[in-house]
Amino acid sequence: QVQFVESGGGLVQPGGSLRLSCLTSGSIFRLYAMGWYRQDPGKQRELVAYINGGGNTNYADSVKGRFTISRDNAKNTVYLQMNSLAPKDTAVYYCNTYPDNRQFAWGQGTQVTVSS
Repeated sequence: QVQFVESGGGLVQPGGSLRLSCLTSGSIFRLYAMGWYRQDPGKQRELVAYINGGGNTNYADSVKGRFTISRDNAKNTVYLQMNSLAPKDTAVYYCNTYPDNRQFAWGQGTQVTVSS
C-alpha cells in the first residue's frame, strides 16, 4: 500500500523555485511528525526538513533560509517550498515520518534537477 505520494519536482535553473507536495493517509498525518528527505545517486538519504503536529519545524543547515516546510491538515499534505535552488540541491526528494522513517515504505519520490 502506497503511503506517500510525492509530486512537484522538475528541471529548474539555478536560482529558481519549486514547491513539492506529499500526500499521505490521514492516520499517518495525524500521528506523526513529517519529514522531507533527499537522496543523490551514490549518496545516503539525508533529512532536509521536518515539521511536527504543532507546526514546529527544523531544517538541515544546507537549506536553512531557502526552504520552507509546511503542512495542510485538511488535505493530509506536507509541502516543501524551495527557493534559490542550486545544483547541489539536485536529488530525488521523498517524504516520510520523522524521526523514525523505517516504519512505512518509501514512496517513489520526485526528481529535482537544478541545472542551466
